[in-house]
Amino acid sequence: MVTIIRRLKHSERGMTTAEYAVGTVAAGGFGGVLYQLLTSDTVQSLLTGLLEKAFGVIGG
Repeated sequence: MVTIIRRLKHSERGMTTAEYAVGTVAAGGFGGVLYQLLTSDTVQSLLTGLLEKAFGVIGG
């Protein structure tokens, strides 16, 4: 029984590295999409209007 448990633990030895790699690739892809979205003309005009209204309310 102990031998089986040792084999199972040994067979999953590289899983954490693979999970980190998948997470890093996913985060990079999400960052690229977010960058494209935030630098688009539509979103920039929405953010600019929001900031102008916010500063108008507080008198800036």
